[in-house]
Amino acid sequence: MAFRTNGRTTGSLAEINVTPFVDVILVLLIIFMVTAPLIESGIEVDLPQTRMVKTISEERVTITIDRGERLYVGSDKVNINDLAPHLRKLMRDPERQEVFLRADKDVRFGTVAQVIDRLRVGGIQKVNVVTRPYIAEKK
Repeated sequence: MAFRTNGRTTGSLAEINVTPFVDVILVLLIIFMVTAPLIESGIEVDLPQTRMVKTISEERVTITIDRGERLYVGSDKVNINDLAPHLRKLMRDPERQEVFLRADKDVRFGTVAQVIDRLRVGGIQKVNVVTRPYIAEKK
């Protein structure tokens, strides 16, 4: 395929302009970098509010109990009977390392107590309950 300009025949234009492609990729990268820290876990949980909240700066082992009282370690669904052995495989020092427990505010306290009991019987002593900061409602 040839093009004719001013009486001369030229070859086809085979170069692709990559500048717009690079711009789109950079914008997507920036969006990913901004949203990635905001994603805590794939399991949606409505945490209870408390006035005293400690900020967690490093990644820890997280156990989640969702509204349907299903148990997760990270994003993996786990049976309560397999909880302590599963965590012992993940942790370097289960006696000294901390575990964070996220439970939906509608989960029965008995379920939370059973999970904490299974952890303690399994040799995991440092269990922290995760909450969100208390926000006073305006009247």
